[in-house]
Amino acid sequence: MQFPDPESEHEAAALHHWNGDGTARLLAHDPDRRALLIERCDPGTPLRVLPLDEALDAVVALLPRLWPPADGPFLSLAEAVAGWIVALPAAWERAGRPHERRLVGLALDLLYGLADCQGEQVLVNQDLHAANVLWATREPWLAIDPKPLVGEREFSAVPMVRGTELGHSPAAVRRRLDRLSAELGLDQVRDWTIGHTMAWSIAGDTFFAEHVEIVHWLLDQP
Repeated sequence: MQFPDPESEHEAAALHHWNGDGTARLLAHDPDRRALLIERCDPGTPLRVLPLDEALDAVVALLPRLWPPADGPFLSLAEAVAGWIVALPAAWERAGRPHERRLVGLALDLLYGLADCQGEQVLVNQDLHAANVLWATREPWLAIDPKPLVGEREFSAVPMVRGTELGHSPAAVRRRLDRLSAELGLDQVRDWTIGHTMAWSIAGDTFFAEHVEIVHWLLDQP
C-alpha cells in the first residue's frame, strides 16, 4: 500500500515502464486503493550493508539501466523544480529560519539554472538511495520504491550522494559524488545535489539538519 504523497503517485507506471530491468517487477496494481503487488526481493538485503566502494560498484552498474526514454504520466524535473523554488523559502520561514539564508538563495539560483539547461530527458528516480536497492533472487540488485520524474541523467545520482545509508561524513559524501560523476560520465551532480538536498531539507515541521551538513561539505569541496 502506497503512502498517498505526490512523489509516488506514478510509481506503478514507472515500474511498468522499467519492466523489471533493474527494478522489482510490478505484478498487479489497484489504482483506486493505491495498492501494488510487487516481485519479492529475496533475501531482500539492502545495498547499504556493503562497504562503500562495493556498493558504488553496484550503483554504477545499475543506474544506466534505469534511464529509458520516458513517456507516460510522469512529472517533469523542470515542473518539480518550479515547485521547490516556490516552497523552499516559505518552508525555511515556517521552520524558524533553521540555517543561514544564503543557502536558500544558493539553492534557488542553482535550481533555476539547472532546470533550464538539461540534457536528454529520461525516466529518473528521485529517491534511489542505498536502502531502496535490494538483493534479489532474479539478479543481485533491484531498485524498489521509485519516485519517478522525467529529467536528465545527472539528477538520478543525487539520492546516492545525499543519502546517509552509505556513510554520513565529508569523505563518504565526496567519494560518492566523485565516483558516480566520473564513472557514469555525469556533469552537474554536485549542483543538483545541493539544490535537491536543500529542497528536501524541510518536510512539514521537520528540519533535517544532516541535509545542510551535506550541502556544507559539498560547498567546501576543493
